[in-house]
Amino acid sequence: MSDADAAEAPEEEKAATPADDEPLALLGIRSAIGGLLMGLANLVPGISGGTMLLASGVYPKFIGAIAEVSTLKFRKRSLVVLGVIVLTAVLAIGLLAGVVKDLVVTHRWVMYSLFIGLTLGGVPVVWKLAKPATNATWIGAVVGFVPMAALAWFQAQNPEGAATSSGFLMMFFAGAAAASAMILPGVSGGYLLLVMGVYVPILSGVDAVKEALKATDMGALMGPFVDVVLPVGLGVLVGVLVVSNVLKRMLERWEKGTLGGLLGLLVGAVVGLWPFQVGVAPEIGDTFKGQVVTAELLAELEPEKYPTEFFGPSGAQIGGAIGLIVVGFVLTALIAKLGAGKDEAKAQAAASAAE
Repeated sequence: MSDADAAEAPEEEKAATPADDEPLALLGIRSAIGGLLMGLANLVPGISGGTMLLASGVYPKFIGAIAEVSTLKFRKRSLVVLGVIVLTAVLAIGLLAGVVKDLVVTHRWVMYSLFIGLTLGGVPVVWKLAKPATNATWIGAVVGFVPMAALAWFQAQNPEGAATSSGFLMMFFAGAAAASAMILPGVSGGYLLLVMGVYVPILSGVDAVKEALKATDMGALMGPFVDVVLPVGLGVLVGVLVVSNVLKRMLERWEKGTLGGLLGLLVGAVVGLWPFQVGVAPEIGDTFKGQVVTAELLAELEPEKYPTEFFGPSGAQIGGAIGLIVVGFVLTALIAKLGAGKDEAKAQAAASAAE
């Protein structure tokens, strides 16, 4: 190897790995903050986990660490970044899943209105990445928008199915989709779960596992663990290690079209979040999930499993929904601005150092 090659190699290796320019303890603290925010983001549809990592300043390190581990390179700093982020995110999800689920079930129109604003707040983040738009961007946007809008229409026609989507493969796919979405700033994995109709079932399953562990009830633990936590966990693992790398390659080869597709997915997702709907208990004699509803079945049916119906809002509810949409939009936009500001400051510092 020549002297020039030897000088170049460390620079190439440095560019391919997370930056090593801060103490390990500080990196761990920043990763913990980012993981906590990402866990909260995955509980709240509309807020992107990637945006939260961007805002906390560990997004590039997280992506670099995933790239290293997926190629079987195990560096201490990469393992710290991944381990701390994953651990704090899991703790946030486990501790708060029940609270968020209850809010969605009991105050659906309020939460959905907030989710719409939070989701739309991610549009400027993706648009900034996609500019300047080309024909490929707009084609990708249409390709992304249509399936999301079609899914929303299907769920509106089949609210019972939307409220009770389940099954091992469905949960696995949901975990993979949510994990791959959270990698990219502006795209909400939690929102994809909501549109797919598995958001409340997943939160219920996580909360049930937490309560069973607290009560040391292994019998109560196995059902939600096998039906929800295991397939979703496997899907998340596949999503992070496989789908995220596929998306990175797509961004490298077809950047404009891929970003356009993400933008279309984001906007199309809002179609499925009409806020003025409420869970309604089926009546005795109705057919629900292939069973005739009896008094005993109705007594055992939990509110989060009720099919949803649209209702006519009052003037106060319409005004409240608009206000919540604005609040959600501003909140996500401010979080994204915080992360963008840090990136711009780093870029300016690097440019100054180069001069």
